[in-house]
Amino acid sequence: MDRISIIDQIKKHKKQPNLRYALKEKTEVFTNLLFYTLFDIDTEVEPNLIQLEEQFDGLVELACWDVDKSCKAVWYNYVSKLPKILERLNLDAEATVNCDPASLSIEEVYMAYPGFYAIAIYRLAHELYLEGFPLVPRLMTEYAHRQTGVDINPGAQIGDSFHIDHGTGVVIGETAIIKNHVKIYQGVTLGGLYVAKHLQQTKRHPTIEDNVTIYANATILGGETVIGENSVIGGNAWLTASVPPNSTVFHTPEIKIKTAPHVS
Repeated sequence: MDRISIIDQIKKHKKQPNLRYALKEKTEVFTNLLFYTLFDIDTEVEPNLIQLEEQFDGLVELACWDVDKSCKAVWYNYVSKLPKILERLNLDAEATVNCDPASLSIEEVYMAYPGFYAIAIYRLAHELYLEGFPLVPRLMTEYAHRQTGVDINPGAQIGDSFHIDHGTGVVIGETAIIKNHVKIYQGVTLGGLYVAKHLQQTKRHPTIEDNVTIYANATILGGETVIGENSVIGGNAWLTASVPPNSTVFHTPEIKIKTAPHVS
């Protein structure tokens, strides 16, 4: 196959008219600037909000494919929510510094804890998700996922004072509901019991009530699964059914001790 034929074949199979990777790159720049604007003490808020609006306009040009929908109006609703988002993130940071005896300061939480960073980008993306702005919220949380190993779908509903310890391998599905003062550890999955496209509009992921702790590598599946308040789910537990309030659930390993043969 000659060079011209190769080019023609590649063009023939490039079928997605809206697939522009500039959107992904610009979303990451926007996400970084947004994070610094809210947290970095040396980053001025007012000029950055102007810059963020300009960057958002660029995202609108790339992501708002429905010409009958005004994505531009999304910014004004979104920016008005930033103070409340920051207030909630400060509660998340305080929950982490209060939960983790290894934390030396709250500044360490903001700068060095992957769980906090993933929660922060989730909360910033979630409000855009609620506005119905296409694709950008998912790109924001995937950016955080790539950096932290924590995969939180922007559609999840998460209450106040949320703490993720260590973080790597955590997965929280789109229709998960997590209430207040919940703590989860690395490797926890809040997932769907079944994977089928026709379930897209149904609640597929569990509900976690207030004051629940879920330890490392626990898996909790199903849209009807509810973990009652004040419960503790031990490491490596596998749950597909609800647990009443004030429960303790743990995985019991099977231990077989090999004895040496008796020698006379």
